[in-house]
Amino acid sequence: MMRAWILPMLLVLSGSAVAIDLIFEGSPGTAAALLLAFLALAGVTSPLIFPRSIGAREAERRSAVDGRPVVFWRPGCTYCMRLRIRLGRSARRLHWVNIWRDPAGAAEVRAANNGNETVPTVVVAGRPHTNPDPAWVREQLSSSA
Repeated sequence: MMRAWILPMLLVLSGSAVAIDLIFEGSPGTAAALLLAFLALAGVTSPLIFPRSIGAREAERRSAVDGRPVVFWRPGCTYCMRLRIRLGRSARRLHWVNIWRDPAGAAEVRAANNGNETVPTVVVAGRPHTNPDPAWVREQLSSSA
């Protein structure tokens, strides 16, 4: 659970250190701009941009009831961030499983990907799809509505 916050914390600390150095060098405008850039990167890489995760078993149960896809992801994964951002508001309608928090979810991803924890892995109607195109995922979501 803690490793999800390592990169965002490093970005905040690094950005703060660079900004402080620039302020002492007499460049407060540059310091503010760089600090904002580092904070934005920290926000994007944090698990906060993802909808609340649930366990794999609960996600499978909910998916069986409502037909919505299950997305297996992990914090810091650029492909997961790409999927989340490109889905926009519709991402909240999916069932999200953080494989770093859920061993059953990690095991399911390894089973679908030849032993690798490749994410995002999206399960639609019981079939796993590794790193699918966000537009395709959106189509699957609209067909389950």
